[in-house]
Amino acid sequence: MNTSYAKWTLFIAAIIVFALTIWYSNILIENIARDERNKIKIWADAIQRKASLVKYTNEFFEKVRVEEQNKAEMMAKAFQKINTASSNEDISFYTELISNNQSIPYILTDIDGNISATKNLDNEYLKKINTPEKLFQVLKNENYNVIPINYYKDLYIYLYYKESHIYKQLRAVLSDLLESFISEIVENSSSVPVIITDSTQKNILAYGNINPYFVKDSSFMQTTIANMQSENPPIYITLGINNYGYVFYQESILLKNLRIFPIIQIILVFIFAIIAYLLFNFAWRSEQNQIWVGMSKETAHQLGTPLSSLMAWTEILRNENINPDIVVEMEKDIARLETITQRFSKIGSTPDLSPENIQDIINNFIHYFKNRTSSKVVFQIDLPKKPIIVEINKYLFEWVIENLCKNSVDAMNGQGTITISINESKKYIEIFIKDTGKGIDSKIEKKIFKPGFTTKSRGWGLGLTLAQRIIKNYHKGNLDIKSSIPFKETILRIKLKKIKDKNKY
Repeated sequence: MNTSYAKWTLFIAAIIVFALTIWYSNILIENIARDERNKIKIWADAIQRKASLVKYTNEFFEKVRVEEQNKAEMMAKAFQKINTASSNEDISFYTELISNNQSIPYILTDIDGNISATKNLDNEYLKKINTPEKLFQVLKNENYNVIPINYYKDLYIYLYYKESHIYKQLRAVLSDLLESFISEIVENSSSVPVIITDSTQKNILAYGNINPYFVKDSSFMQTTIANMQSENPPIYITLGINNYGYVFYQESILLKNLRIFPIIQIILVFIFAIIAYLLFNFAWRSEQNQIWVGMSKETAHQLGTPLSSLMAWTEILRNENINPDIVVEMEKDIARLETITQRFSKIGSTPDLSPENIQDIINNFIHYFKNRTSSKVVFQIDLPKKPIIVEINKYLFEWVIENLCKNSVDAMNGQGTITISINESKKYIEIFIKDTGKGIDSKIEKKIFKPGFTTKSRGWGLGLTLAQRIIKNYHKGNLDIKSSIPFKETILRIKLKKIKDKNKY
């Protein structure tokens, strides 16, 4: 009772410690997870603000481009007006408009490519276009825009222009800004998995914190995008003139790991608890085994000395012309004591198993036991006629039958019927010992094989424990309660393996 109480106390204490550990760990994990969620939120907000800045910058550059195009068209009109104006018409406004252009590079040529005017081009550049052939090659390579100017009937001059140096520098800044923006999204410090797509949400432009091996799998990526969209709405970003995309993201890998950490922690603690229990149980069983072995060997040793003396005394009594029946009965009891000594000797070591006829062992024991039991106890032996050979230790197996039969006699208060029968299958034999006693309460069925448990006013509570130990540990079989009906009957069952190769014996 004290051992059971101590076990339950230890178990409850372990549960409390475990629960407190899990509770505190979850608090820490939740705090870390909250910080991670805040980081992701801050990152997402920063991306949205940066996206707005990129969009605004892009719109501004587009306005600059449109204004430069308008200036070029105004210069073309100015050149056309100058070429078509009459001699007395004031053209100072148009010439001033052309001369005030300090940013847009342009080239004015006739239809054959002969240059008549240039602006905002350095001398080195002019050397590259000093012939019509060189000019047309440069115009083709550098993507000049052209505006035809009709100055007389079917006669035209041509105004070639390109983006200004300022706009070119601004466009480079915009490109760097956009590249930096995408890099900042992909290579984020929060370890957030990110996918950037085009406006169709199908084509992937960039990704970050995703295994490159899986990126090659389009179905996996589309599934990932769908999962990201279910977690967080995508961020709309501008990628250029009339070009935009979406940023899909989800919680960081750290946050995901933090979510499963309590589960892993519980599993590890559970595994540790199982291992600790198995080791504790193994140590406890080893200690019990040592106690059994020590007690058995010591008992066999203590019985050995008086037995030798008793055997000598029977020889003396036989020579003294005492009633022979007395000597015969004494020899029977001495043989019985010798059997008991053998039992304790065998249980204290690894017993040798040998093929035995199970019917002969049961019949011989019942013959001996019946003469030492009340005549009110009836034995019914229902055994097969053909021999059943099982590998057992004769002395120990007789001890099992004796303990079970003695328990049955006690359960019947010395009056009733004990029935012993055998059921045989291909691999096993089952021996049933049935009594008409008071039965076993279902509440104590699991306890009757435990050491020290007894319902009797006297006794050590070791008989059934020894019987089960002999059957399970030494014969690799099983001993249990097949059925029990209170105040009517109890059936105990011994299950043993049959010999596989009968011809071997």
